[in-house]
Amino acid sequence: MTHFDAIFLVDDDPINNLINKRLLGKVGIAENIYEFLEGSEALGYLEDSQTPQEVLIFLDINMPVMNGWEFLDAYLEKLPERKDKIVILSSSIDFQDRQKAMEYEVVLGFLEKPLTMDKIHHQVAEFLEKGI
Repeated sequence: MTHFDAIFLVDDDPINNLINKRLLGKVGIAENIYEFLEGSEALGYLEDSQTPQEVLIFLDINMPVMNGWEFLDAYLEKLPERKDKIVILSSSIDFQDRQKAMEYEVVLGFLEKPLTMDKIHHQVAEFLEKGI
């Protein structure tokens, strides 16, 4: 099974993070799950040399301060050497958001909220198919 050193939940809604943390904890694909209410906090943590190298990031698009698109742009600019896997997790049903997300090479999936066990298993299956 695909295994990551850590999972980052980047979403400004603490309730979503709590629920998603519990769901992802049941799947067992990472030992540690971290929650960030702002994209800039997650970026700061990723910039630390002590951060695990195999990180799966679930990223919301619509956040105040730094939205998901700004996070992706800053991530690519500041951390080009990192090989994290990013999945957009958003309430957006706009096809243009889905298209824009897939223009980022580092984005490997786009899931609509709410996160469910079926969506997690489907995403993990896609990772396995792609050899991730």
